[in-house]
Amino acid sequence: MVVAFLFASPVIFRLPTTTALCTYAIGVIHLVLTLTTDFPMGVFKIIPLKIHGMVELIVSISLVGIAFLLERYDGPVAYYYYLGFASAVFITWLISDYRNADA
Repeated sequence: MVVAFLFASPVIFRLPTTTALCTYAIGVIHLVLTLTTDFPMGVFKIIPLKIHGMVELIVSISLVGIAFLLERYDGPVAYYYYLGFASAVFITWLISDYRNADA
């Protein structure tokens, strides 16, 4: 669902070009991470779920920095989109049990 949201966001939110390209790139990266994580939805099961969780935490923090950076190029829409996305990723990280692959 996250990947579909990321791929649809540039159209739904009418994101400026630079922000849209970053969003598509993050969507591809998230798709690869999901497909290679060792959990029920993973196809290749290479990355332990615990590592996936660490990546999600790092991404949530990085997205805040990206929000400030993109604001300089594309304005407030980019800023608020990425702050909202960072918040959603962080909340997901908080409520998820990345130690248990069967959760």
